[in-house]
Amino acid sequence: MTKTYNTSDFNYDLPEELIAHQPALSRDNSRLLVASDSKLLDLQFSNLIDFINENDLVVFNNSKVIKARLFGNKQTGGKIEILIERIISDELFICHIRSNKTIPIGLIICLPDNLQIKIIEKLSGLFKVEIISNAISIYDYLETYGSIPLPHYMNRHATDIDSARYQTVYAKDLGSVAAPTAGLHFTEDLIQQIQQKKAKVAYVTLHVGSGTFKPVNVENISDHKMHSEVYNVSQETIDLIHETKKNGGKVVAVGTTSLRALETIAQQKFKTTTGETDIFITPGYKFQVVDKLITNFHLPKSTLLMLVSAFAGFEQIKRIYQHAIAHKYHFFSYGDAILLTLKIET
Repeated sequence: MTKTYNTSDFNYDLPEELIAHQPALSRDNSRLLVASDSKLLDLQFSNLIDFINENDLVVFNNSKVIKARLFGNKQTGGKIEILIERIISDELFICHIRSNKTIPIGLIICLPDNLQIKIIEKLSGLFKVEIISNAISIYDYLETYGSIPLPHYMNRHATDIDSARYQTVYAKDLGSVAAPTAGLHFTEDLIQQIQQKKAKVAYVTLHVGSGTFKPVNVENISDHKMHSEVYNVSQETIDLIHETKKNGGKVVAVGTTSLRALETIAQQKFKTTTGETDIFITPGYKFQVVDKLITNFHLPKSTLLMLVSAFAGFEQIKRIYQHAIAHKYHFFSYGDAILLTLKIET
């Protein structure tokens, strides 16, 4: 019988000084905690190569972070902060808006370079916005006037360093408003080493939404409404998954976003390769694709902490987090990493 968990089961106390506010000096210079059933190994991320074997498949999320944060003003002069959640077209996007006052439908906001936008619809905690001035490419505009949307817990604005380091070296398809952070540790050299060991590399796309940082605010986790994110998995990647399983290799997901994309297509019987997913993985979930997971440390009461607890086992994750705090690992987006192995139920 599967145990029932509440949101409070996924809470923990984290000393403020263990939150990483800056990236490591080099990508693979962060720490790596390798977890097995019997022991925990304290290593450097560059040691990951020792745990990748011939015939394994390492799957990366190649989504690229948009410079999705904009600062503007109301026509009356009041300051406005915008975080774009999803771009619909060059004229329409969905966003979060921070202001000292209520945001009414029809409000016009003035942005840099004389760009004006208009609120046309209120959604659940979000706004649909229309560009009403000059025709532009919204992606080009954001590249010039936007800033990297660092998570709130970093308590600072993005700098030029973040433009490079809050982006994976293999980022390709624009669409995320948060980095797939497990991938931030990888260098081009490390990826090359993986291939030299005769392991294969594949890519999926899952555009990370800001909901990834949202804590679950209901006590019964089954009452939580999961946010939806756009994903794409190519037929080439699907074929590599089947080949890997056939040859006895392991599928290693780089990050929870890669895992969610892979488990989504498994639920689609490996036929639907693009769409939106709101897959919510909690303890009791039966994994169909992923055998190993490389991931960072996640926020308390978050859906991602629930996911890794489903993957490695609730008690194992509890032990890992206690060890990480005691050994002063760095947490969250710019923090250190864990290598987890799927817990096989007996």
